Amino acid sequence: MSALQTLAVTNIQGNFAAIGYGLAAIGPGIGVGVIFGNGTQALARQPEAAGLIRQNQILGFVLCEALALIGLVMGFVYPVPS
Repeated sequence: MSALQTLAVTNIQGNFAAIGYGLAAIGPGIGVGVIFGNGTQALARQPEAAGLIRQNQILGFVLCEALALIGLVMGFVYPVPS
């Protein structure tokens, strides 16, 4: 495989990785919005449960962001074919 072909394959693979990460970031983005939106609503309804609600919000946020990071890493996992 020539250097030009390798460069073209690498560029295409990089573009697919960027598109894949963009799609993988949609789900966690929506999830974080739902978590904090509903958490804010719950805090407004029951201020005395603020500690428990905040704890659950942070746990949900961490799990959603872990999914986003997994999506980012998956673009780098598969090597470029030679």
